[in-house]
Amino acid sequence: MSQRLNILEKDEPWYASGLNFKCTECGQCCTGSPGYTWVSDEEIIAMAAHLKLTIDEFSRKYLRKVGQRISLLEHSTTFNCVFLKDKKCQIYALRPKQCRTYPCWPQNLKSREDWENAAKYCEGINRDSTTVPYSKIQEQLDIQLKN
Repeated sequence: MSQRLNILEKDEPWYASGLNFKCTECGQCCTGSPGYTWVSDEEIIAMAAHLKLTIDEFSRKYLRKVGQRISLLEHSTTFNCVFLKDKKCQIYALRPKQCRTYPCWPQNLKSREDWENAAKYCEGINRDSTTVPYSKIQEQLDIQLKN
């Protein structure tokens, strides 16, 4: 029996018992060095409708094409997301899946050390007693991996 348990434990990722995380909406993950916030057609349509803009207006004002993909713009001097105002996301309820799935990104889940490193930049990681269950982590990770 104990041999069987050891086998099961080895197959589980290090975060199988869940992770402590609760988004504080601090905006820290929306700032920093240059990068991309990828958006899908469905997300573009929803954000444009929310802002009462046509798709063309929204695209001209908030999007850029990078290769074959579309990304939200960022401020040219701060590299903050274009929707970050006063440290708050102006489209939080409709934020792209890339944003919704943070910090359950592959690079943050490779090891406990990677998770702890992400915690240096995200005040919601390990700062709360809210445990995100393994099933939810996997769901978020799967969304990221499909992107």
